[in-house]
Amino acid sequence: MDNMEKKEQQSRRDFMVQSTRTVSGISAGLTAFSFTRANGPVGASDKIRMGFIGVGNRGSQLLELFMQNKDVEIAALCDVYEPYLMRDRSKVDPRYLATMAGQIPQMGEKFAAKPALYHDFRKLLEDKNIDAVCIATPDHWHAIQMIEAVKAGKDVYVEKPLTQTIQEGRTMVNVAKASDRVVAVGLNRRGNEVYQRLASEIPQGKIGQVTMARSARVSNLYPDGIGKRKAEPPPKDFNWDMWLGPRAFRPYQYNLAPYMFRWWGDYSSQMGNWGVHYMDAMRWLMGEVAPVAITAHGGKYVLDHDGDIPDTMQVTYEFASKKMISFSIFESSGGDIFPYGELELRGTKGNLYASQDGYKIVPSRKGQFQNWKEMIKAEEFNIPSQDLKDGSNAFATGNVIRNFLDCIKTRKTPLCPLEEGHRSTCFAHLANIALATGQRLQWDPEKELFTNSNEANRYLHYEYRKPWKL
Repeated sequence: MDNMEKKEQQSRRDFMVQSTRTVSGISAGLTAFSFTRANGPVGASDKIRMGFIGVGNRGSQLLELFMQNKDVEIAALCDVYEPYLMRDRSKVDPRYLATMAGQIPQMGEKFAAKPALYHDFRKLLEDKNIDAVCIATPDHWHAIQMIEAVKAGKDVYVEKPLTQTIQEGRTMVNVAKASDRVVAVGLNRRGNEVYQRLASEIPQGKIGQVTMARSARVSNLYPDGIGKRKAEPPPKDFNWDMWLGPRAFRPYQYNLAPYMFRWWGDYSSQMGNWGVHYMDAMRWLMGEVAPVAITAHGGKYVLDHDGDIPDTMQVTYEFASKKMISFSIFESSGGDIFPYGELELRGTKGNLYASQDGYKIVPSRKGQFQNWKEMIKAEEFNIPSQDLKDGSNAFATGNVIRNFLDCIKTRKTPLCPLEEGHRSTCFAHLANIALATGQRLQWDPEKELFTNSNEANRYLHYEYRKPWKL
């Protein structure tokens, strides 16, 4: 790489790090509280002592990316599965390796100093030597752990989807606002140059007036999905009761945890797991906060497996600004949805097709009853391949992490603050609730209540299993 290429690459990185957004939120109505670390605030040249809660599949990916930053010290790890905690793949249950080897982390990292190991996240949060935590546990744990981390005086990086319920998200936002903690949400497209450029240009009319955005999650699991298993005791080194946490007790199954919980509605959903990424990107590019009406169709149409979420789903979101978003889930078929990219925005002057690697703009063509003159030119942009040697997801996530670390030192607002993460995660919950009720739901984005369905409002939260509480 020559000097000019190095300067251009550094310029792109600087642009992404500096592109933070300040978001005005709803008043928390809480008494403010703040904390002082045992050794005082983190200085510009200080090491940031990180604790990791959840070091399975995604947690290990984040651990690797955090370790790439020289000002990070891995101070502590916490997990309910002993091989993950001990970072020893050879001790992983052979049945996990046989069915989901790609989702079992390689582990074996070389730490500069041996981190403290905790089986209970509450003990990790009591550790005064920890400045900040990364939370990458299953979705139903995020709210409790983030809130307790903030109360313990830690800055927090929390993975998407932010929550399992809408009420959890608003509570998290309120608690964080009443503190002086930095909380960042791991929606990685916020750290991607393509989407940062488009988020500043599309609302200014780059493709004209946008009326529709579309995207889809395609993952062909036909015919067996996650399979069928019977209840049985968990591996002896897996703390199943702690994994369940606030959720009602149920027997363990090998196709539920540690990874396949994504296909069980009590713990996650594909609307949350993948849909929230696209919802966040589309509403960001469109300048939208929340829909006012939601409809959803679909169900478990094809897959004969234990998972209880839809394998086929179509959701439509309507906005007060007279725009719409359409999102589909196809888990029983394959193939590309668009000629390029992962999402489409349709404007009066042309259509945008974008991904984390780049974008294409296709000018609109002549229709009926008009004298047509092309309003924009075709355009294409691609991130240079040397920037994506580890993949666009890792590159963007690395930028979000680097920004979070910088915000710990500067106390500035991160690329994806908690309010933004909550609003985007709400899209997933709204879709799941609309499907569960079979109704066209009307949503009040300010009060965060459904205005036409008491049944739907009952899905805003659930009763936690004791002793856990929000």
